[in-house]
Amino acid sequence: MIKPHGAEQLTPLYVEDTAARAALLQEAETLPKLLVSSAAAANAVMLGGGYFTPLSGFMNLADSLSVASDLCTATGVFFPVPIVNLVQDVSGIVGAKRIALLDPNMPGNPVIAIQDVAAIETVSQQQLEFMAQEMFGTLDSKHPGVSTFLGLGNQMISGPIQVLNFSYFEQDFPETFRTAVQIRSEIAERGWNKVVAFQTRNPMHRAHEELCRMAMDDLKTDGILIHMLLGKLKAGDIPADVRDACIRKMVEKYFPANTVMITGYGFDMLYAGPREAVLHALFRQNCGCTHFIVGRDHAGVGDFYGPFDAQTIFDARVPKDALLIEIYRADNTAFSKKLGRVVMMRDAPDHAPEDFIQLSGTKVREMLGNGIAPPPEFSRPEVAQVLMDYYQRIDGKM
Repeated sequence: MIKPHGAEQLTPLYVEDTAARAALLQEAETLPKLLVSSAAAANAVMLGGGYFTPLSGFMNLADSLSVASDLCTATGVFFPVPIVNLVQDVSGIVGAKRIALLDPNMPGNPVIAIQDVAAIETVSQQQLEFMAQEMFGTLDSKHPGVSTFLGLGNQMISGPIQVLNFSYFEQDFPETFRTAVQIRSEIAERGWNKVVAFQTRNPMHRAHEELCRMAMDDLKTDGILIHMLLGKLKAGDIPADVRDACIRKMVEKYFPANTVMITGYGFDMLYAGPREAVLHALFRQNCGCTHFIVGRDHAGVGDFYGPFDAQTIFDARVPKDALLIEIYRADNTAFSKKLGRVVMMRDAPDHAPEDFIQLSGTKVREMLGNGIAPPPEFSRPEVAQVLMDYYQRIDGKM
């Protein structure tokens, strides 16, 4: 199986041993407490699950600035985005060597991890904006990633962590949430060697379904990992449970048995476009995948990125030996009226726009909200039904 990034074996920071975990929870009661951001809690979940191998915890300022600038830590470890614990107020932990990190996303704010405090550093506004500009390519406050990052605070707490639970993800998504450790194990159990991963934060329509098939056929893989984000999104995005239901229905009806793994990961979407695409590739390598699909406007938002910036960054900014996983570059896919099937639009140069069935997200939302299924060439009827039920429910029509 493909090696994890930067290590011979995964380095999950979750404390697996029950007795050790209980002892740490007891210790946490005596430690200074820090309520962290949702972003930091999500980082802890990813570190806990081995997704961010080879990191041992939260980065310090030197590493964060180096990663923002050069996509590697000060010691030369390739990583595309800073993994940080930024807060507004550290008055309650000054001088502490170990602290208990409290989860903002769970009732009662239970302890999610214990952190050894290597340093508490004040980050200047100039440094925060530098990191945001490098990560997101903009400082526009309308960009959801920029506004979130610049609102976290200017106190950076670095150091190793021990993760004690996976926040709400295990209990809310028991069938779907998996760690990188669990995904590697299942890939091995299935006997798969070549695996292509598909990232999604949306329900999958016909074009996504066929793109997965194209990648499997072109690469001759044993299977595909459909890996959905389960954490926080921007307003208006489809909730994870609805996406999960759509994807499971599609796979059940339209894919052969033992060709698809449906899993999810606990992380808040960054909307960092190209940088996030590289992060996605890195942690799919940690999951045991050999290939990763990067499509048009991958991890983008609005018009902040060019349609293929998330592909060209692998040529422009990622050294050839930085990652072992290979990128499968996809164009827009759409149903061709001429050919009667879904194609990559770049493969149909003789087509005019009207030769494709394309619907805007706004139009699809309007149709589904009114109980009208999009054409079957655009969306599988079973998937459309799940979405119609959801939209009619939130619009008060059910």
